[in-house]
Amino acid sequence: MKKLLSSIAVTVAMLAAPASAQDVAAMNDLEYAHIAYTADNIDIRYAHLALALSSNPDIHDFANTMIRDHTAVNEAALGLLDKLGASAQDNEFSQTLNANAEEIITGFITMPREDFDKAYAENELAYHKAVNDLVENTMIPNIDNAEVKALFEQGLGIFKAHEGHAEMMVKAMKY
Repeated sequence: MKKLLSSIAVTVAMLAAPASAQDVAAMNDLEYAHIAYTADNIDIRYAHLALALSSNPDIHDFANTMIRDHTAVNEAALGLLDKLGASAQDNEFSQTLNANAEEIITGFITMPREDFDKAYAENELAYHKAVNDLVENTMIPNIDNAEVKALFEQGLGIFKAHEGHAEMMVKAMKY
């Protein structure tokens, strides 16, 4: 559990203070698109794991919401990129997100099952707080394309609701 919490802390810290090789604020819209797509896919992976490892109906409801909403946002993003004739651009930040997610997933898989629900809820809260902050305060102010900006703003509204839901789950699991 300690190693998992350490991985979560690394991910949150990495989101709050991006990889030094690339300052997220200086990235272009296509790099932002890749970061957002990557972050969504990571949360979808966490949700599938929650469905497999948890028997808690509240966790299942939340995980199904994550899969539905993050998939819908990614589909909208891919549609917009197609419309614009563009492709998301991989970058070091996206790669770091994926590497950190692998550590967290490994931690989830290897932890005692009775610890999973609380760890999942705490991870979801920390992850949504960090990603929402990055999107709201770094990406959106620096997005050039109006349609891309509008999609990020729409997604942020959805993901702030997820953050609130995750916060309620964490509070409900305090024991």
